[in-house]
Amino acid sequence: MKNIVLGVTGSIAAYKAADIASRLVKKGFGVHVVMTPAAAEFITPLTLQTVSGNPVHLEMFRTAEKWEVEHISLAQRADLILVAPASADIIGMVAAGLAGNLLTTTIMATRAPVVFAPAMNTGMYENRVFQHWMSFLKSMGYLFIEPEEGPLACGTSGKGRLPDPEQIVAFVEQILSANQDLKDRKVLVTAGPTREHIDPVRFITNHSSGKMGFALARRAKNRGAQVTLVSGPTTIKPPDGVRVIAVETAQEMFEVVKDLFTDMDIVIKAAAVADYRPKVKESQKIKKSCSDLVLELERTPDILGYLGEHKEKQLLVGFAAETEKVLDHAREKLLRKNLDLIVANDLTMEGAGFAAETNIAVIINKKGSVRELPLMTKDKLADMILDEVVQIIKQRQEAK
Repeated sequence: MKNIVLGVTGSIAAYKAADIASRLVKKGFGVHVVMTPAAAEFITPLTLQTVSGNPVHLEMFRTAEKWEVEHISLAQRADLILVAPASADIIGMVAAGLAGNLLTTTIMATRAPVVFAPAMNTGMYENRVFQHWMSFLKSMGYLFIEPEEGPLACGTSGKGRLPDPEQIVAFVEQILSANQDLKDRKVLVTAGPTREHIDPVRFITNHSSGKMGFALARRAKNRGAQVTLVSGPTTIKPPDGVRVIAVETAQEMFEVVKDLFTDMDIVIKAAAVADYRPKVKESQKIKKSCSDLVLELERTPDILGYLGEHKEKQLLVGFAAETEKVLDHAREKLLRKNLDLIVANDLTMEGAGFAAETNIAVIINKKGSVRELPLMTKDKLADMILDEVVQIIKQRQEAK
């Protein structure tokens, strides 16, 4: 049985905690409730004790037949900590590293995933300070369930409602059911296009949407990895719990990736990096004239080539987006860049384009094995790629 520590804070939505606890118990989870003093003003500990079937925890220390430090005991017992509802106060305390009550101290002491389900007034939720706290915690690996829009207890309407308990429980199930075969591995993923400026209003780029890289980052996080995503310009919402570093040019991406590379276990280069940039970037907008405009281009840094030359313990995965001789070009790139794995796709095939929700790919490993995959979602392909990565890791361990 997996154990969930359910943190309940001082919000009018605290009454929904009983439904959440009941649903978790019915799913077969052990539920251990921690209430803040403010939460006990909204719902009684007896209610949650009856629903969960376990004692409700309120005090930092307690005297029992078997002595235990409460927050350490709960932190070690938890497979996941769910704070629902999560008030602005509790989220701010955790973001500041404060441990002034049993719930915040348990969160501080645990190594389990921590999920917050915020519930508060719209003004509080949209407050810049609160948004900063939330962004910071996301960058540190904490997970958040997006609040809903609708009527609020204060009589207004807007974003801040606690999601339906069924949705919250489904989120928890997804986290706990995910294969944790990348637990604690440090994974770097690059995504999106780069932009190489011609002048202040024009640039060279490509059609990459970043969807494949973001899917890889999201799925790696769900499998237990510590993920850093370095992304060019894209409109995709960053995955929860993933550290995101935004860049624009190939040079910026190179500098960030180079600095991070030494500390990584796995690097997946899914970004579509521009191969060339204008040799001269004009400081003012180029005015249209009667004559043709000729741009002189120069090579951008070969990020993947650099990583292949300097890798030590890292497992390196590259991508090859081709329009002809896909297998030949992919094999040649695999060898030339010193990769462990390459994912190739034919951009001329329907469903395999940059902006599509799907992809069709061929995965080739260093030993020459070729795995042709049919049309599938990018999330599914991300898992297939990560399966191959895990297999290579296992083979390395067995060879030692």
